[in-house]
Amino acid sequence: MKKIIKIYLPLVLLLGLVFLFVQPNPYFRRAIIYNTADISDHEIFNERIVESDIHQAWKISPGFNSYKLTSNDLFLLNKYKTIAFLIIKDTNLLFESYWDGYSEDSMSSSFSMAKSIVSLLVGIAIDEGLISSVDDPVSRYIPEFDNKKYNITIRDLLTMSSGLEWNESYHNPFSVTTKAYYGKNLNKLVLRAKSVEPPGEKFEYITANPQLLSIILKNVTNKTLSEYASEKLWKPLGAKNDATWSLDQENGYEKAFCCFNSNARDFARIGQLILNNGAWNDKQLISESYLKDALTPASFLADKKNKPIDFYGYQWWICSYNDTMIYYARGILGQYIITIPEKNMVIVRLGHKRSKEKINHHPVDLYEYIDLALKIY
Repeated sequence: MKKIIKIYLPLVLLLGLVFLFVQPNPYFRRAIIYNTADISDHEIFNERIVESDIHQAWKISPGFNSYKLTSNDLFLLNKYKTIAFLIIKDTNLLFESYWDGYSEDSMSSSFSMAKSIVSLLVGIAIDEGLISSVDDPVSRYIPEFDNKKYNITIRDLLTMSSGLEWNESYHNPFSVTTKAYYGKNLNKLVLRAKSVEPPGEKFEYITANPQLLSIILKNVTNKTLSEYASEKLWKPLGAKNDATWSLDQENGYEKAFCCFNSNARDFARIGQLILNNGAWNDKQLISESYLKDALTPASFLADKKNKPIDFYGYQWWICSYNDTMIYYARGILGQYIITIPEKNMVIVRLGHKRSKEKINHHPVDLYEYIDLALKIY
């Protein structure tokens, strides 16, 4: 056996090197080299700037950082490798802390929180009359999408019920999601997705849906997703720093399903916009009617257990906790923008990990961060 290993091991290693560095799928090489996603992945991708403008600083609460984290608090935050924890209460900065060399200006990836931002941009495009209705067929805005088996609507994309075939695997280097993350022809990839089930019936969380929404936005606005986000959100919200949106290649397309890169203080502005019912400084950035629909569970859909959906709206997560409604955006490594309207509170948590355990479709650590924020409050 040892002799066989000695003979064939060099051959196996050689074939592996050839496969990684010669074979015609560079996305696979990147997937092997970088392995799973990391909050600093903006450093390895091409990016487009989401420009900020005049900074509107957060007001500082009189009790800012008066709470001292206990050993139990620190255990929770360290357990999931937290880099930022921030609380906005009544539009004032109440608490913030950073770890692992990060600060208020440090950039990290939003991952799937970007989906919630895309949803807001869709609402703005509807308000502007660029999109007539969420019930419009996708093919009306993407003509090359008109060869699907079923008539998929914008609402189907927003509610993750398009019925498109997509392998949403984050740890398989051969999956289409890995190809979307590391590949260089993102929009072409999602446009090839096949219809396999009738839309508007089952909830299936897939990358293709928000990416298709971004193609619609580009077609109706004649702007890149980053330009539209800058004009309609980032500048009006008074973000301190430019954000970036990772691209599939140089001068390519934004990865709308992930990869909006910013910091805790500026991410919190998205949460405050939700609490303000779409208004900022007396200007309505997005209509209350769209936000109401976006934050209403898509209960006409069924989950994998055939139960009505009560946890998801238009690319926003919805949670009832201790008889209090919570609306939040989340990313795969424990990125959260959490809004608690009853408390007029925004919580932002950024980090490297999240709990693998879920209760009612929500990661366990979500509840822990809410409990900690309420204790600090």
